[in-house]
Amino acid sequence: MEPNTIVLVHGFWVTPRSWEHWITHFETKGYRVIAPGYPGFEIEVEALRADPQVIADVTVPAIIDKLEGIVRELDRPPIIMGHSAGGTFTQILLDRGFGAAGVVFNSAPTEGVKVVPLSQVKSTFPVLKSPANRHKAVGLTPEQWRYAFTNTFTEEESRASYERYHIPANGGILWGSVLANFRPGPQETWVDYHNNGRAPLLFISGSEDHLMPPAVQRSNKKHYKSDTITEIREYQGYAHLIPAQKGAEQIADEALAWALEHAR
Repeated sequence: MEPNTIVLVHGFWVTPRSWEHWITHFETKGYRVIAPGYPGFEIEVEALRADPQVIADVTVPAIIDKLEGIVRELDRPPIIMGHSAGGTFTQILLDRGFGAAGVVFNSAPTEGVKVVPLSQVKSTFPVLKSPANRHKAVGLTPEQWRYAFTNTFTEEESRASYERYHIPANGGILWGSVLANFRPGPQETWVDYHNNGRAPLLFISGSEDHLMPPAVQRSNKKHYKSDTITEIREYQGYAHLIPAQKGAEQIADEALAWALEHAR
């Protein structure tokens, strides 16, 4: 049977609210849409800004456990879509046997992807500039947000998205992703690139993304050596925050069509 549910996994510096336009868009097509927050992120953006301790406390295993629990309870495998760090978590879920198909948008890499473009270094510098940030929730200024998330938005659109979506990010997880390639043994974001049993996976990349540029997506995709379908598409003119970018409903529709065509 065809998937009847779409699970949307958000990334860092945002909450499930960042999917709000796509939730409505997919629901009007008749799909059940689930956009879970990370553990403790069930509250509103404004509350997380006021008290970001829950952000500082969250861990990758806790995030994955929550997502697995949600997907496991569904009556049939869903389409899983992830943005940014949510793209990493989507890849992990697929590797563990969940989902009928996966689509990731400007995904953060899984372990072993060592491509680090200069724009990515600049985007993450507010967190990585100090090891002390490993124990904190670290926010972005409106200017940093525009460079990393909304560089192709108008100034007005960028400011509005900052006020609507931005929260601090967990510095420890970001530092851990940087150090993962230098530690022996599998880390938290490890996947089996030779896993023939996982569901098909599509990488979608915005050509102008500074935070997770196309080079990161291409490198991540090339790591997969399994026989399972793994493809990549690049969309011109799009920044990092694709789910909230004007005109991105076309991307949402094409992502859904691909997932339905390849779902298993």
